[in-house]
Amino acid sequence: MEKFEVKTLQTYTVRSGDTIWKIAQAHRVGLRELLLANPQINNPDRISVGQKINIPQQAPHRGMEEEIVRLVNVERARHNLRPLTENWEVSRVARFKSQDMINNNYFAHNSPVFGTPFEMLRNFGIRFTSAAENIAFGQPTAAAVMNAWMNSPGHRANILNPNFTQMGAGVARRGATGPFFYTQMFIRP
Repeated sequence: MEKFEVKTLQTYTVRSGDTIWKIAQAHRVGLRELLLANPQINNPDRISVGQKINIPQQAPHRGMEEEIVRLVNVERARHNLRPLTENWEVSRVARFKSQDMINNNYFAHNSPVFGTPFEMLRNFGIRFTSAAENIAFGQPTAAAVMNAWMNSPGHRANILNPNFTQMGAGVARRGATGPFFYTQMFIRP
């Protein structure tokens, strides 16, 4: 099983009608991360009104991820294409992929843990009719990685594909000062 650090961002007090799944969705975090941040929950199906739930931090490099999505839409606008909507669940999968490349010391579309990008999306419950993935590492900024992708015909084609309607961006960093790993995932539901 992959090891991911979970940092608590805030505490949420359970209200009438809440479920762990509803709390995860409302705070845009994965169910797995929510449960990892709450080892005091013995049975996820049994939470009580008034119970305190730790809400994990969304992502340490969330600002870079948002900038990548923004820059994708800038490029799409330059080519008279509709903007893509960020799907937070796809960004979560992309973040896992970037971290997986660091954890398992590889740089490839096929993960030794999760399989192909398509298998990974399906295993995380993402439904799609078409999908694509761009990966990169080493660029110091969102602008630099977007520049690299736009100068690569295959990556550029994914970014400018008129059939995609949603995307996710995931960024992870090897250590405190190591290189960044980037993943973009594009889908059409």
